Amino acid sequence: MHGLAKLALVVASMGVTVTLHAVDRGQFKDVPEEVRTWFKSVTGPNGVPCCDVSDGHRTGYDVRDGGYWVPVDGEWIRVPGAAVIRNTGNPVGDAVVWYVRYNGTVVIRCFVPANEV
Repeated sequence: MHGLAKLALVVASMGVTVTLHAVDRGQFKDVPEEVRTWFKSVTGPNGVPCCDVSDGHRTGYDVRDGGYWVPVDGEWIRVPGAAVIRNTGNPVGDAVVWYVRYNGTVVIRCFVPANEV
């Protein structure tokens, strides 16, 4: 239970942390400006920015039991309903997931399905 309480605290604190921006060392120079702008503008249902270009991962997904599932390092993880973002458009065409790792656990912050165009 102690570990679960820590995870809940970290997830809750994401709403009050300072937004961190990815370091662009030129690796995104070929990304069209409209795609770059979209990645930077996506905000989760809780109002917290999802992050930046390097933090969003194009992904495949599956729909099971009424929810979305995404593969992260070979493991299928259920996307929390509160992380699903709709009506933002999707200029890359693929599903995009934003996640962080905390003590070996993947915490999904945001998810935009491929069909949200």
